Amino acid sequence: MARHDARNWHDCTKMIGLLCLIASVLQHGVSGQRVKVEPEVSSYPGQTVNLRCAFTDATGIQLTMVTWIYEPKDGDRINIAVFHPNYDPNYPDSPVKGRVSFTPSPPNLDSPSIQISDVKMTDEGKYICEYATYPRGNEQGITYLVMLAKPQNSASIVTVVEGTNPVAVARCESVDGRPAAQITWETSANGNATTVSKPGANNTVTVTSEYRMVPTPEDNGKDITCVVSHRTQVRAERFPLKLEVQYAPQVTIAGYDDNWYIGRTNAVLTCQATGNPVPVSVQWKTVSGDIPDTVQISGNELRVLKVDDNVNTTFVCEVKNSIGISRDQVTATIRDEPLPRRGPPTEHIVGGIIGALVFLIIIGTVIALYYKCANKNAPPKYKPPAPVKTNGSTNQVNAIHFTQPGETLLQNEYYSTQSAEPVTDLDAFDANFEDKKEHYFSTEHSGWDDPENGQDDSEVLPPYMQTGNDYHGANVDRGDSFVSSAVFV
Repeated sequence: MARHDARNWHDCTKMIGLLCLIASVLQHGVSGQRVKVEPEVSSYPGQTVNLRCAFTDATGIQLTMVTWIYEPKDGDRINIAVFHPNYDPNYPDSPVKGRVSFTPSPPNLDSPSIQISDVKMTDEGKYICEYATYPRGNEQGITYLVMLAKPQNSASIVTVVEGTNPVAVARCESVDGRPAAQITWETSANGNATTVSKPGANNTVTVTSEYRMVPTPEDNGKDITCVVSHRTQVRAERFPLKLEVQYAPQVTIAGYDDNWYIGRTNAVLTCQATGNPVPVSVQWKTVSGDIPDTVQISGNELRVLKVDDNVNTTFVCEVKNSIGISRDQVTATIRDEPLPRRGPPTEHIVGGIIGALVFLIIIGTVIALYYKCANKNAPPKYKPPAPVKTNGSTNQVNAIHFTQPGETLLQNEYYSTQSAEPVTDLDAFDANFEDKKEHYFSTEHSGWDDPENGQDDSEVLPPYMQTGNDYHGANVDRGDSFVSSAVFV
């Protein structure tokens, strides 16, 4: 039991100690925050800077003295200004003595700010405002003074000769800046940059960057840009340049078509050359050493006035610049007869014909679709056919409009010649009457003139043509409508 109690007591002691440590750290942190300063102040050389300091909450604390301490980037801490309420301000020996003072004057412990006039680049560093208090002890706040110097930036091209080893082809510098500048490169050339920094005057920094690559003729004239970024600049400064790679001439002879035949005139060879620097001389020669009499040379052009066996040789064009000499050659083969001219390739002709046919098909399809769409919404153009003459009696009767007994015929509605409906053509009926008359007045007996019905052999008309009292149907004159029960089935 005693051993168990001792273990518990030991654990409690450790916990209490840990809590006391945490409380001490928190109290120290809170007390340190009561000295209010600016974390960073920047300035240019020759200006006056203000370093402000204040004690935000002095409740229950007695402020006894304040001291400003300067700590260079590389060096020991130095007191530069001291103030005690019972004494006048004191400015010990320091790099800023004669340029530092409390503000306002006379100072007070609540706000013992200082100012430094005619600041120098060497004044950059850490400045500490430290209070002596009772019973808390010393409390402080730290301000970093950053000195700025706008650098002088420049860039230049380094002229190089083509080669196989990496060399510097461009250089960029940012001189006497504070802080150090940042230099980058923009280019499509295949290379990389090397950057170095070194101390400059009055605590400044000079940054130098070189772009290095293996120079080739293809790189000549490529764009390359140096970009310098610095805190004192609103935007990055850019320096566009072009690579300068020197190389020996590159020579090509153009114009030979392998069709030099006896008697051909004005055959021309042209010596084409590029180089950096620009080639200064072009010289034509032959392998045999002699230029044929029919050859005329003008600069980079060689003209054969008339082809003969004397020009059956190898022509050489030699070009020179300050880097070196280059040459190209072509051997002329003299033919007795010219080569046959080649017509246009068959596949090109066939391809053109197929393309034209496809184009015409597309145009025809578009036109057909257009007219189809246009006629789709157009009014119908159908016109009913005109009445047709027939020999059947049934058709003739159906072509005539009959009315029921007591029904009035509306001639204006049904027989208007302006109507699009078919109308009865009585003239057509009359024209067929002669054929029917032969039937009606034949010698054979029919239902109309049967003697058994009390009729004689005299001419008997059809019922609808009779006018006597024996026929009780409607009397119909030509041109009138009538009703016959024979048409109703």
